[in-house]
Amino acid sequence: MSKVITNTSYFQDNAIKRNQDILIEDGTISFINHSENKETNQSLTVPGFIDLQIYGSGGRLFSADPTVESLTIMEDDLLKKGTTGFLACMATNSPEVFDECIKAAKEHRSSAKNCLGLHLEGPFLNPKRLGAHVPAFVRKASLDEIKKLIDFGDGVIKMMTIAPEIQDDEVIQYLLDHDVVVSLGHSNATFNEATAAYNRGVQTTTHLFNAMSPIHHREPGIPTAVFNHDKAMASIIADGQHVDFEVLKFAQKLLKERLFLITDAVTACSTGPYQHVKKGNKYVMPDGTLSGSSLTMLEAVKNCVTHCGISLNDAIKMGTLYPAKLIGIENLTANIEIGHQANLLVIDESLNLKEVLFRGETIN
Repeated sequence: MSKVITNTSYFQDNAIKRNQDILIEDGTISFINHSENKETNQSLTVPGFIDLQIYGSGGRLFSADPTVESLTIMEDDLLKKGTTGFLACMATNSPEVFDECIKAAKEHRSSAKNCLGLHLEGPFLNPKRLGAHVPAFVRKASLDEIKKLIDFGDGVIKMMTIAPEIQDDEVIQYLLDHDVVVSLGHSNATFNEATAAYNRGVQTTTHLFNAMSPIHHREPGIPTAVFNHDKAMASIIADGQHVDFEVLKFAQKLLKERLFLITDAVTACSTGPYQHVKKGNKYVMPDGTLSGSSLTMLEAVKNCVTHCGISLNDAIKMGTLYPAKLIGIENLTANIEIGHQANLLVIDESLNLKEVLFRGETIN
C-alpha cells in the first residue's frame, strides 16, 4: 500500500526543504523528491513525537488500572495526538502494582503499536525529594531485587529513574549492563555526586529542576552538574507550571541537543495512591501538591517556540530525535529519511495537527 504527502515542507538537519513529495510504501518512506504540484501548500511534515514519560491518556491512568486494555486505550489516544512512540510510566508504588503493570506490558507487547515499553519512576528514590510520590513505598534497592525485577520484566523495562546517591554502584551498573536507560531523578545529590553518577554511565535526568537539589551559588546541585557535563541529557516539562519558561529558555541554550521534552502527563483519577485532580492546565494531588501535567507533546513544542524563542526545528527535535537517540531508535524513526518508518505528522503554519500517519497509515 502506498501514499504520497504532496507538496509539503520538512526539516533536513538544520535546513528546510520546501515543495517536496514524500512517497510512503509498506509503512516506510521510500522516495522524496521535488514536487511538480504548483498549488500553494503551507503544510509541514515532521516525525511523530516520542514521549519517554507519560502516566495516562484517554482517561486511563496506567498504574491505577494496569491492564492491556489501558495500554491500548493510551496508545490509540496518543496516536491521535501525534505521539507515535511512548514509554508508559509508573510512579513509586507497591511491589504488587509494579508486578501487575509489568505483567500487562509483557502481555501487550505482541500487539503493541506505539507503546515502546515501561519507564519505572521509583521506588528507588530519595525521600527528601519525593514531590508527589508516596513515601511509604520508597526504599533503597538491593542488587538481588534489581536482578529479579529485570528478569521478570523480560525486556519491557526500558528506563528507570533512581536517586544514585542512595544506591550502590553495583545496582546502577547492573541496570546499565542490561540495557536499561538510567535517569537521575527525585534526588538530593550534590554536584559532585551527580557528576560521579553521570561519569559512571547514568545517561539522563528526569524532569530537570523538579524534585532535585537546586542551583545555588555555593551548592551548585544537580542542574549545574547536567549543564557542565559533556554527555548527560535531561528531560523537561514545558507547560510553564513545572518550570518557568524563562528557565526552560536558558536550559535549552546550555544543553542544546541534550535537552528533550516529556509530557509527564496524567489523567484525572480518584482511586489508589495517586489521585490526580485537574486544576487549570495542571494536575495536583488532593493536598494541592503539584503532580503531572495536562500537556500533549505538540503543545510542549508550541510552548517552546511561542514562549521560549526556541526555533521550530530545534523544538521538534526535542520531541523526536533527541529522545529517540536516548533509547536507541533514531535509525528507525525520528528523521524524515528514505528507509525510515513512516511515523509522520502533517501540521499547518499555526502548528495545528492536520494528519497523523503511523507506519504509513492515516490515524483517524
